[in-house]
Amino acid sequence: MTSFHVMADARGMRVQPVVRRIHVADLWDALRLGAQDFWAKPSHYVFLCLIYPIVGLILTQWSTGSNAIHLVYPLMTGFALVGPFAAIGLYEISRRRELGMNSNWHHALDVRHSPALPSIAVIGALLVVMFLLWLFTAQSIYTNLYGDTAPASMTGFLNEILTTERGWRLMLLGNAAGLVFAIVVLATTVVAFPLMLDRDVGAVAAIETSARAVIANPGPMAVWGLTVAVLLVIGSIPLFAGLAVIVPILGHATWHLYRKVVEPERGQPVRRPM
Repeated sequence: MTSFHVMADARGMRVQPVVRRIHVADLWDALRLGAQDFWAKPSHYVFLCLIYPIVGLILTQWSTGSNAIHLVYPLMTGFALVGPFAAIGLYEISRRRELGMNSNWHHALDVRHSPALPSIAVIGALLVVMFLLWLFTAQSIYTNLYGDTAPASMTGFLNEILTTERGWRLMLLGNAAGLVFAIVVLATTVVAFPLMLDRDVGAVAAIETSARAVIANPGPMAVWGLTVAVLLVIGSIPLFAGLAVIVPILGHATWHLYRKVVEPERGQPVRRPM
């Protein structure tokens, strides 16, 4: 029976998974393995992830239709904040492939049977709150510089931010604030969701393990965060369509990054993908 474990695992024990030191080469290997998982059944995974470009287009239409053009960029970049939670089904597919189990696309929904589902949902809700706080922060920065007047057009807004001192200040402050949000999410969830899916260690232990992973590997984790951000931006450019490929590859790669960073539980079978 599933239950929300905060400080301890399903057995009531406080656990502290062992964190390894990794190198940048391990990141590229994780991406390679993630791409292998994706290409094993690409049509299934693209089907699962079509929601990302669809949601992206809806959000863009909403922001422009509501005369909130200045929120298009925060909405696009905000995908990175909820991505660790949104990719939970992809971690399950990679986990099943690793164990030699059936990995048809419908097994991505098997996460609903995970004993750690309540803990996963709670941390996922925290990421949604972070996303909303990021949008509020972006709106506050814009209002502080431009007042309550919304941009009249996308072309005019782009010209404003690229050619005026006030626009440069908006970009600088906005990106600086976004970086803070991204660092917080990376430091608290980089391996949290794969860990909870793999072992019901408790929500606090999952966040703590992610923090220890970042502290133990500051350089590689910074490169990983930058890589994720760049790939998401690239995937968003062609009307968000590229996210249908980028998101699943990153999701699968995150599972393999977790395997490289966190020592398996004693006696836990782990089959390395070929």
